Formats: sequence, structure tokens, C-alpha cells
Amino acid sequence: MRMVDLIEKKRNGQELSTDEIHFIIQGYTDGTIPDYQVSALTMAIYFQGMNDRERADLTMAMVESGDQIDLSEIEGIKVDKHSTGGVGDTTTLVLGPLVAAVGVPVAKMSGRGLGHTGGTIDKLESVSGFHVEIDKNEFIKLVNDNGIAVIGQSGNLTPADKKLYALRDVTATVDSIPLIASSIMSKKIAAGADAICLDVKTGAGAFMKSLDDARELASAMVRIGNNIQRKTMAVISDMSQPLGYAIGNALEVKEAIDTLKGEGPEDLTELCLTLGSHMVYLAKKADSLAQARELLKNAIKNGSALEKFKTFLSAQGGDASVVDNPAKLPQANYIMELAAKESGYVTEIIADEVGTAAMLLGAGRATKESQIDLAVGLVLNKKIGDKVNKGESLVTIHSNFADVQEVKEKLYKSIQLSNEKITPPPLIHEEITK
Repeated sequence: MRMVDLIEKKRNGQELSTDEIHFIIQGYTDGTIPDYQVSALTMAIYFQGMNDRERADLTMAMVESGDQIDLSEIEGIKVDKHSTGGVGDTTTLVLGPLVAAVGVPVAKMSGRGLGHTGGTIDKLESVSGFHVEIDKNEFIKLVNDNGIAVIGQSGNLTPADKKLYALRDVTATVDSIPLIASSIMSKKIAAGADAICLDVKTGAGAFMKSLDDARELASAMVRIGNNIQRKTMAVISDMSQPLGYAIGNALEVKEAIDTLKGEGPEDLTELCLTLGSHMVYLAKKADSLAQARELLKNAIKNGSALEKFKTFLSAQGGDASVVDNPAKLPQANYIMELAAKESGYVTEIIADEVGTAAMLLGAGRATKESQIDLAVGLVLNKKIGDKVNKGESLVTIHSNFADVQEVKEKLYKSIQLSNEKITPPPLIHEEITK
């Protein structure tokens, strides 16, 4: 088997066999196939695409290129949730304890974030003492004992995907649906999930800006999962404006606590109930999505979801008293308001630009070496469709430096007002189960 023949085959629009795909991934992982040949192949895939069988084979070849997490010792069906990312996306912090409270085991492998804010682990580390440096045996024990635990990503999970992603990043082949879908799904499957719930974002603050592109990616991932016997579904949710109100690590932890109390933002609560219902149904803890939603609503109402969050934090060394006293979370030195320059209705909040403003404050990482300031960030006081009076606060800025003029200028450019009220975009665009 020669790599040049396989490049030519895909360039001409032909299918690659299972053995050929495994040959490519194994050779690229061990260094016997060079970058320049894989670059040529990814460009051929970009233009010619892959069918469902090829995508499933590529996914499994990347899974098998490194470690695979065996979660079979954990009782029950393990459902993993993946979001394609956005601004103010606090769902994991809410969903973990919420679905665990109704008996769905949450064995979550998470990372640290580049971009607007930190990843799930960074956010959780806003809680004093919380840590994810636990071995596999303790991880499994915590999930069996408490229903939930979070661990840092394994260093040798899907090494082929890491190499391939870095290559795609510098060869203009990142936005290829077969390559995106197999990249995401390989990590979820290698992490040991029995079933997968996907939150695919669309809008200005999402990787997939258009609904058609988001639908294509969601469908591709659902088909990959189901083709390799992992029950998979996807929700396409809106990210044309930030989710919830808080953007920033400690601020998002506080918002998650509020949501688990039943006092959170309407959109964050609704998305968590929608995703959570699918997770509970996939885990066979409910006979229907409607029954699953009722279980989740009851877990918020009776306080069991909030108690589960406390148990989870405490079990991993965190100070669980922050749940009852969020003032113990890191606090910024300066709290300032962004006053509306005129009256009107909010017609646009450009999510990714607002996220960049939060990063300028120190809430996120511009590079892997950047230090995150867990205390800083933004809290929106208005969302699309809301009425605003001149001088009223649009955003509360939490900063550890006094001069936030650059941040304010970016926010003013990102929030548009008009005399005419508009209807906010729908939060849930579609749910894809096949």
C-alpha cells in the first residue's frame, strides 16, 4: 500500500477502504507517513468529502491511535455531552450535577480552554481547593459513589487527531465536515462514552455561523456515532448572542449555582433542560423526553441537584460552602457599568466580540501560556429584544485593572440598539436523533 496511490484515489473522488484508512492513520501517528502527504490527503478530503462508512472508519482509526478509557466499572449507561463551544456556555457546570441527581452517571473528561474564557476545568478551579488531578481508580470510585466526577484529559488520547488537527490548522482544511465530525467524535468515544449528546452551536459566536452548516455537522456526527454503535443525538442551539448573562470563570460558576437553584437565566435553564432530557433518555432513566424533563425540573425544585453539586465539589477537594455563599468565589477589584448612550431596544449582541472583550480583561487565554484571571469577566444586563433607557447599564464589567476603555469600546461596537423592537432568535433550532 502506497500513500501516493491513496491520495490519488481520494483526489479522484473514490472511496478509501477500512484498511486504507487505518494504514494512513497508523502511519501518520508513528511518523512513517510525512506531513506533506497527509496535507495533500486532507485537501482531497476537503474537496471530495467522505461517505458515512469512511467517516466512521476514520473516527475509529483515530480512537485506536492512542489510549482508550474503559468506564465499564461504572454502573449504568455513561452519557457524554459535547458542545461545539460558544460565549457564556455554562451548560456543563449545570448539567453534570443536574443529570447525576436523577441517577445518570457523569464521568466527564474536560480540558482547559483557549479563547474567550477558560474551559470547564478552569471554571471549576474558581472554587478554592477543587482539583482534577485524580487517578483513574479514584475517578471511577467517585462516579460510583457520588454519580459524578471530572478528570483532566489524558495525554495520549487520540494522538492522531492532535497531529491531524494541527496540520489542518495550517493547511486551510479546518472547516471540512468529515474531518471536524470525526475529530470531535473520536475524542468522545476514546473517553469511554456509551452514548453521546451533542450541543452544536450556530450563529455569530459559533464556529458554524449558518444553520445549514450546523445542521450538516450535527447530522454527520450523529451518523458517525450511530454507525459505531454509540447512541448519539444532537441539539442545534443558538449562539448569535451569549448564552445566559455571565461570561467569565467565577461569574459563570455563580450563574450555574443560580440555575441549579431555579433562579438562573431563562435561556441557560431551557438549554440545560433540553440537553439533560436527552441525556436522561439516552441513559434509559426515563421512558420519554417529557418524563425526563419532569425528573430534571423536580431535581431543581427539591434541591437535590444543588446538593449534588456540593457533593461533587467537596469530593474533589473544593470548598462546597461557595454554593451557599458565592461571595467566597474570586472577586474582581473593580466593578463598572457600561451605560447605554441612548434609549431603544437591543437588536444585536455579537457574541464572539463580547467574548473577546472578556478575554481582554483576562478571562480567557490568547495562547496556551496565558494566565487566566478567574475573577474577571462580564455580566450582561440586557439581551436581544430588551428595552433600554439612556444611562441604564448594558453590561457590568468585572476587572482587576481600572482602565477598561478598550473593553468598553469593543462592547459598544458589539451591542446594537434600535427604535424598533425585534423578536430574539429561537434558542433551540433543531433536535437531530437520526
